[in-house]
Amino acid sequence: MSRLSRSLTLAAVSLAALVAAQGGAHAGAFAIREQSASAQGYSFAGVASGSGNLSSMFWNPAVITMMPGWNTEASLSLIIPRVEIDPTTGTFPLFLPLGGSGDIGQDALVPASYNSYQINDMLWVGLSTTSPYGLVTDPRDNWAGQVYSRSSKIFSLNVNPVVGIKINDWISVAAGPSLQYFDIRLKRAAAPTPGAPSIILDGDDIGFGFTAGVTLTPFAGTTIGIGYRSQIDHELEGTVTSPAGRIPISSDLTTPDQLTIGISQAITPALTVHAGFEWTNWSVLETPLVTGPGGVVVTDLPLNYKDGYFYSLGFDYKVNNQLTLRAGVAYEESPIDTEIRSTRLPDNDRIWASVGASYQWNNKLSFDVAYTHIFSKETDIRIVPGHQDFPDVSAPFVADVDASTDIITVGLRYRWDDPAVAIPAAPIVRKY
Repeated sequence: MSRLSRSLTLAAVSLAALVAAQGGAHAGAFAIREQSASAQGYSFAGVASGSGNLSSMFWNPAVITMMPGWNTEASLSLIIPRVEIDPTTGTFPLFLPLGGSGDIGQDALVPASYNSYQINDMLWVGLSTTSPYGLVTDPRDNWAGQVYSRSSKIFSLNVNPVVGIKINDWISVAAGPSLQYFDIRLKRAAAPTPGAPSIILDGDDIGFGFTAGVTLTPFAGTTIGIGYRSQIDHELEGTVTSPAGRIPISSDLTTPDQLTIGISQAITPALTVHAGFEWTNWSVLETPLVTGPGGVVVTDLPLNYKDGYFYSLGFDYKVNNQLTLRAGVAYEESPIDTEIRSTRLPDNDRIWASVGASYQWNNKLSFDVAYTHIFSKETDIRIVPGHQDFPDVSAPFVADVDASTDIITVGLRYRWDDPAVAIPAAPIVRKY
């Protein structure tokens, strides 16, 4: 099999795997952070500076210049959420007999894959296939909050080819276009009575954006990375289905841009410390309008999120030439607070605690595994006058949310060419 045909086969397999998956959102709002088995072991600390090996290109494509030769990395994450919404005093009395939501969290498998190829001492090309956004929440059909939500599903698929250039021994840059498929399906009850019919909104679209990044190695043992993922505009086309019938609709929705900064510092030959910061521009979502035939506004999607922030710190320790251990913690500021929190996505600030390990099977093949537990801040829902979801008629909904998440991720890395036959390094260009 030729190198080109093998690369195309790998891309096709990655694409098929992603299409078959449904993702659960476990970064802020409906983003999916689980894109790397190795980086998860640090709670994604230093991910923009290469702590995630090749999979770090999701956050910063310039890290592909840190991977000599021809490489593939793939990961599969099992997300196990538990989220229960229990109505409390203050809820409209007609709602209360319907009871709580049950566990609305749905277990999900999230795959990701990455490929890179070094053309010469300065030029790399790469391709990632990922699912940056996803959400699956599914309460009982008959429950106290059913007029606000029944099931909610978001699915995405992103294909991102990149080109990386190692300018000299201390700076590399990379960029590439990003093609993204986005699909959404939202369901709620038409009335607060058992067995009430549902109103269903669904739509999808393909949009385009880009990624770009830079890596800096100002001193031996120090790597700094800065990566950017652009906004992507989607013009969703679909339908609204209700007891009155089905009508075609459209809505403009923009997924947020993201800036990630990472630093990795070798303390000893065995110990490296990583730190990271991430900003996600969730405030760009605002309130998309849903229009029907003739441009008539049918409804809206009041999101109005704040921006999200993620702070992380981790380390790895090389036990020997084969085994590396990792650990990390992170604090995530959710873009959702009590003023806008909904029954579809009862998100809040959270703490990530992670451990992981890598095993170098031989000079071509490595395995990664990581485990994370997410501790969510005490959360409540208050859909009362002043809340964006509060209807025209008085129907308040007040509830407590009990949530936690476990994530298990496995991955492998494989180098297709012969590691013993190295491509010569880029020429040294001094900084002074």
